[in-house]
Amino acid sequence: MPNGLRLRAAGVQLIALAALVVLSGVARARLPLDQLYALKAAVAFVMIATLVVVFIDDRTHPFAQFGSANQVTTARAVFAALVVGAIGEHATAAVAAGAAAAGAAVTAMDGVDGWVARRGRMASQFGARFDMEVDAVLILALAILTWQQGKAGVWVMLSGLLRYLFVAAGSLLPHMRRPLPFSRRRQTICVVQVVALIVALEPFVPPAVSESIAGAALVALFYSFAVDTLWLVSDRRVVARDVASVG
Repeated sequence: MPNGLRLRAAGVQLIALAALVVLSGVARARLPLDQLYALKAAVAFVMIATLVVVFIDDRTHPFAQFGSANQVTTARAVFAALVVGAIGEHATAAVAAGAAAAGAAVTAMDGVDGWVARRGRMASQFGARFDMEVDAVLILALAILTWQQGKAGVWVMLSGLLRYLFVAAGSLLPHMRRPLPFSRRRQTICVVQVVALIVALEPFVPPAVSESIAGAALVALFYSFAVDTLWLVSDRRVVARDVASVG
């Protein structure tokens, strides 16, 4: 089943890539974007799509079909790639508004994939991870654009880097790789972070206001990661104590 599943996943990604090419062409026709915009967006999406095809398997996705929920997440990845493509473009109000609109489309579909997965009884570990990685890419891209557009200082990029620093810590410290319990707080703050960056990026929001919005969202994100880190550290101590007592 894994090879057939990967072929189905690859087929969905190819269709999505074709849609991305069309959408990036429409964006270039309406916005002051460079010739490399479509290529940048395509490269970003291909990187995500490659990871999808490589990492999907019957252990993390125990279904024969790729699934409608993952198709929705793939659509989210397409719009996230359009946001990534805007990085390095001229800092104009039109580009900022376009990126914010694409980011809003990704956010509007957030939660739909999970609902579809639960309704179709095809919720999977892979689907949850796929959804989370698209959110991470979107947050990083929006943070970079918020800085690039002069709407906040370079510190705003921490909004997108925190998650990757957390993952990097897991590669060095085994206890940081353990699964975290479900948290509504984590989900809510993620949505707040994305919405805050979209609002901060909007041209009609003054830089002083956008900095305050982005700063408040970053503080909330720091808090969320701090809570998870403390839980992992304290849980490690409990496990170590229990092992020592058994020994």
